[in-house]
Amino acid sequence: MVRTVRTTSTAAAMAAVLAAAALGLAPHQAQAAPATTTAAATDASSELRFHDIPGSGGITLKGNVFTPAGARAGAKYPLIVLPTSWGMPQIEYIAQAKKLADSGYVVVSYTSRGFWLSGGEIETAGPADTADVSAVIDWALAHTPADAEHIGLGGVSYGAGISLLASARDPRIKAVVALSGWADLIESIYSGRTQHLQAAALLGGAGYLTGRPGPELRQILGDFLGSKLDREPQMIEWGKKRSASEKVDQINANGAAIMLGNAWGDTIFPPNQYAEFFEKLTGPKRLEFRPGDHATAEGTGLLGLPNDTWTNAHRWFDRYLKGERNGVDSEAPVQIKSRSESGYEGYADWKSVGSGGTEKLMLSDSEHLFAGVDSGANGGIVLLSSVLDQFFQAPPTASIPLLPRAFAAVWQSPRYDGARRVRGTVKLHTTVTPTKSDGTFVAYLYDVGPLGIGKLVSNAPYTFHDRPAGQAFGVDLELFSTAYDVPAGHRLAVVVDTVDPLYIEHNPTGAQLTFSSPRTDPSYVSVPLREQ
Repeated sequence: MVRTVRTTSTAAAMAAVLAAAALGLAPHQAQAAPATTTAAATDASSELRFHDIPGSGGITLKGNVFTPAGARAGAKYPLIVLPTSWGMPQIEYIAQAKKLADSGYVVVSYTSRGFWLSGGEIETAGPADTADVSAVIDWALAHTPADAEHIGLGGVSYGAGISLLASARDPRIKAVVALSGWADLIESIYSGRTQHLQAAALLGGAGYLTGRPGPELRQILGDFLGSKLDREPQMIEWGKKRSASEKVDQINANGAAIMLGNAWGDTIFPPNQYAEFFEKLTGPKRLEFRPGDHATAEGTGLLGLPNDTWTNAHRWFDRYLKGERNGVDSEAPVQIKSRSESGYEGYADWKSVGSGGTEKLMLSDSEHLFAGVDSGANGGIVLLSSVLDQFFQAPPTASIPLLPRAFAAVWQSPRYDGARRVRGTVKLHTTVTPTKSDGTFVAYLYDVGPLGIGKLVSNAPYTFHDRPAGQAFGVDLELFSTAYDVPAGHRLAVVVDTVDPLYIEHNPTGAQLTFSSPRTDPSYVSVPLREQ
């Protein structure tokens, strides 16, 4: 039996989702919907139906389908499949799915396995998740007016990661839009061999609240947060199996057109790994970076509000699924927006972003730190600090002159006569001598104003294990990529300390670190600049 419902707007549906999330509605508390439900905003709009969709391995996925208004019998329409984000239910994309259907697409969205009312357990974009994508495509071709020759895939966060991995598995996929996702899971939450504590804890907590983590995920999460280094090889291998960067050859062979979008301040999936993956793609591709944190660049679009990211996503699908000559493929493939300017900058590739050359800040003075104490310099709070930067240009700050020098190493440039437009990936090269065989430090780059208040430009952690105590070794560390404009009259400061709430640190009690600059191997920070 089919139950018909009419809604006044997609915003009302989204409000219900957000309200349920705010009340902490767990999957087993929600009531199952009928196998098929129909909803239409108006008689003239595209039609929405809710379905139980067979997934891989015999599970049932909760999904919904939008079909174009006035779909003609026997006609075929391009298909777009949207797997949901981590912890989100099947109506996450309802606003964008309706817009796509109104423009002539069949759109199928489904709750990823293990979450809410979908069957199975959370596999974290494992083989079962990518097999689900193929199963959903099979179902859509059999039960909707979808065109088998024009299939697209997209999503935000978890949906983005699954989409990229599925494009390596299923050659029927012709276009992908992957927003705020990952291509390299290890570099995302274990960069610099350092556990990203807040990111992993947030994902783990959301998984337990809204879904059913499988035994493998429970084991990996426990090992990761418990710093079980004897399990490091298994954790890395688990991450590689879930990284599109490990399958780039298959993705290129299948030839899907790939659009990637992310935020400079993404505290769950930092931008570097997306940029590196983009450079390895050989088919049609596009990379967009904007200010913000995880999923905030496209978040307003999920509520049906105007949004540049989703506008370009629609253009991408129109070009590579409908064949429309809308100009998206003739624009510069890399489109970025500075954290302090409103316009977009286009580049031919990622390497060209810092085409104005690099400025080296020499770190000539030796600095000695006592480890294990937070100096006050830090990368902020996951999902909050970069949002404040996005909307109010208020990144994390620190009073550089007041940082305790026993726990923070500080180097500063002279004041700049003109503005410095930092673009791309700042790199640190230094020499470290530890008193213990294990340790962690975090490097920060600050924009320092006349009063000594530093605004965070970028940061990155670094952890080492099993190093001989008292023996110096070289370190090359890439900070998280960014686009930031340093005003005239300001200076840049490099700060290194050993504790940051974003990360798990591995400094034994009483550990000390010395940062030096040998004559034969000077220490420096290399800052890429925009071409003037």
